[in-house]
Order: sequence, then structure tokens, then C-alpha cells
Amino acid sequence: MQSLNNFEEAIRKIVAADDRYEFEAYLFVQEAICYTQKSLGRHKQEQKHVGGKELLQGIRDYALDTFGPMTPTVLSEWGIHSCEDFGEIVFNLIQHKQATQSQSDSRDDFKNGYSFDEAFRKPFLPAKPRVLEPKPSQAKMIGKG
Repeated sequence: MQSLNNFEEAIRKIVAADDRYEFEAYLFVQEAICYTQKSLGRHKQEQKHVGGKELLQGIRDYALDTFGPMTPTVLSEWGIHSCEDFGEIVFNLIQHKQATQSQSDSRDDFKNGYSFDEAFRKPFLPAKPRVLEPKPSQAKMIGKG
């Protein structure tokens, strides 16, 4: 296994060549890959590979566990606005030999994965909309006209 310092140096090179995403975005995706492997029980297997769709679910779960309702804000700060951005980060990692690719892996695996609103905002919205009743003093004012 490669050392953290070597990985971080590789990420600095990636960010220098492609500045669409922040350094932290790459660290997060790498952590999400490990999280996904573990959640699928593949972390102890020789073949640890996860596909794009599996990884997107793992990224979603890891982001919500890690950042909760701040997930959309954090991802946006890092330049991540869609599932396609995760795919770009993964393929940058692959290109720089920081992740592996199977023959069936493609950037298309990350297209139309999920809506960020549905995945990262909706879990924190109230189950049903609150209807605010006017306070008694407001009700009197509303009735006067």
C-alpha cells in the first residue's frame, strides 16, 4: 500500500494539472472508496474493486455520515456539483495511477447518478411541510382592515 505522503504528492500534481476540484475533494473521494469497499465487505478481499454506481452510493452515504446537512455546501466549495464531477475525480485518480480501473469502468457510470438535492438535501428536510398558524396578536391584526 502506498504511503499517505506519496498519495498526497500525487494529488498535488493532479490539482496542478486540473484545478476544477480542490485537493480535499480527492482526499474525500479516496476515503469514500475505502468506505464503500468496507461497507460492501471487499476491504479484506484480494479484489477490492467497486463499480461506478456502487461508488456513487458509497460516496453519498459517506458524505452524509461525515458532513450531514452541510454536505452540499462542502461539496460545492470543493467544486463538486454533480455525480459526473465524482467521475472526473475518479478518472483523474486512475490516470495518475492512484486508483484502478476495470475494463467495464467508464465515465458514463457517473452520469445521471442522482440529483444532489434528492441525495444531500432531502434527507434533512421535514417529513411534511409545517403550516404556521398566526399568533393570536397577529390574527387580530389580520382581521382588521
